Amino acid sequence: MTELTYPHVGVTRTGPLPAGYRHLRYRTRIGSGTDTFSRAGEAILTFGMHRATGARITADAGRATPGVQVTVGLGPLRAPCEVVWITEDQRRAGFGYGTRPGHPASGEEAFVAELDDTGDVWFTVTAFSRPAGVLMRLGGPVAVLFQHLYARRCGSVLRRMVTVTP
Repeated sequence: MTELTYPHVGVTRTGPLPAGYRHLRYRTRIGSGTDTFSRAGEAILTFGMHRATGARITADAGRATPGVQVTVGLGPLRAPCEVVWITEDQRRAGFGYGTRPGHPASGEEAFVAELDDTGDVWFTVTAFSRPAGVLMRLGGPVAVLFQHLYARRCGSVLRRMVTVTP
């Protein structure tokens, strides 16, 4: 792994989230069935969901694996990250990435699809972050609102991506 800007690597997977950071937990149902789950996992792990939100994604691999460098661009903002963990099994698929130098925040964010025991498919965003520079500090509540809106946007985009219409 390259230089990350926080010490709590992987806790969006293992929990609990560390003190001293803003926490985000967002969960929404995106459909049901194993096909929906498979499509959701693939969209997350190949960065397709992120691209479909309108974010500019550059990655040094086509699929999330630990160590993959990812830069998320939104408007003039560039946010360098690195994939720090992935999960891909019959019930969960997704990844977590952490902030690298140059990111306006410091912390980690995870995007996971999960197939529950009833067959429902859920999308979850889990994150912890704090400002890493002046821009984020000045943004204050607006930056927090933006992070919540982006999580919701990911959920609605993913729901549309995995819904099969006859």
